[in-house]
Amino acid sequence: MTRALLDDHLLRDFLAADVGAALGRILRDQEPATTNLYLYRLSKSVVSARGGALTGSWLPERRRDLGRALLAVPADVEVVPMQLLTYRMAEISGAHRVSTLGAEAVAAAEHLDATLCVWDGDDGPAIRSAAAGVGARYVTVAR
Repeated sequence: MTRALLDDHLLRDFLAADVGAALGRILRDQEPATTNLYLYRLSKSVVSARGGALTGSWLPERRRDLGRALLAVPADVEVVPMQLLTYRMAEISGAHRVSTLGAEAVAAAEHLDATLCVWDGDDGPAIRSAAAGVGARYVTVAR
């Protein structure tokens, strides 16, 4: 089965069992995956909850539940070890104007031959362009 590499927003929805119709359609045919930095950014949001788009508006109990899920990410959610991606990330960063988070996402999608799935509210030209540059599939997902 192919993989869908979920950004932090979509990973949050998956772990909180709050999958919308569009993400549900993707996950019917693809296994979930994510990156180390998407996991970190989601964890940081749960811990700090400063009104951000990820979990800032969530009640403390709901954030705690998500925190527990982050401590026990299901085994079927693949996370490529960073050491397997770092050199490729550097190549991608050198060729495209993309952040470290974006370089990891594109490198992981390429490594897994996964579709890089990004919440449509976080869609940006840098990661999209880098994904296209390496031939990785990229889709935006409405929530």
